[in-house]
Amino acid sequence: MPLNHYSMKKLILLVLFTFSCVTTFSQSKMACCHKTSVKRPATKLSNSATAKFAMLALNTSFRMAHRNPVKMHYQSTIGKIVNYKTSDGLTANAWVLKAKKPTSNYLLVIHEWYGLNDYVKREADKLYGDISNVNIIALDLYDGKVADNREDAGKYMQAVKEARAQSIIKGAIAYAGPKARIGTLGWCFGGGWSLQSALLAGKQSIACVMYYGMPEQSVDRLKTLQTDVLGNFANKDNFINTKIVAQFKENMQKAGKKLYLNQYDADHGFANPSNPVYNSTATKDAYAKTLAYLKLRFK
Repeated sequence: MPLNHYSMKKLILLVLFTFSCVTTFSQSKMACCHKTSVKRPATKLSNSATAKFAMLALNTSFRMAHRNPVKMHYQSTIGKIVNYKTSDGLTANAWVLKAKKPTSNYLLVIHEWYGLNDYVKREADKLYGDISNVNIIALDLYDGKVADNREDAGKYMQAVKEARAQSIIKGAIAYAGPKARIGTLGWCFGGGWSLQSALLAGKQSIACVMYYGMPEQSVDRLKTLQTDVLGNFANKDNFINTKIVAQFKENMQKAGKKLYLNQYDADHGFANPSNPVYNSTATKDAYAKTLAYLKLRFK
């Protein structure tokens, strides 16, 4: 039956009303959803060098680049575990070797991502014997946890809280005393924290050695550094790569600080004999230069 003029008008009005309601509802729903997404709290991520390095543990390629270490057992006759208080009201552990004669020289040694294991204790003992006039404090930034595989190492490294790590380092500096002349040395995870420890030591800092660790990227922070730095890096390192090292060199120059840079045709972790990518040639050269640097600073 054909629609008359009046019926056609009613139909058109009905269609327009329906379309208006649907459009209004859609816009209201969109506005509501948008409002909810704005109110959702954003996750605050630290932009520090150490945090960036710790986040590499989420990278499968980074984890796989660290092969599981060869088992190593080391029994020391001179080192021992000590406990000391930290500024956060807790205590920390460290592997300590006291100099045979009283000296104000202290070397803070910081482990790589596996933790304060026998390899690190052995290296601390070796440095102690080769430098001779130094007290060594091998820090434990994992609070007693030690990994023997890359999965656990990644978990432990990522779990490190920056504030807690700084408390452990500051506690070690306080343990050494206000007159201590402090040098720092670390590998991988500890390489980055070696530089951060030198920054925390302030005017007491006299030396800093970094083995393939994440450099501090803030020029303003580097300007506060009270010592020069010796950096041992690997050209085949896909993470602390040559681009990052070149930027570190440039940033140190901008900060007016001296960087002694050694770069080797080796992989990340080349100086660890328990690592399957261990490179004896690069390790010997890096250690000889490290020893000469530290002996001169600890004179």
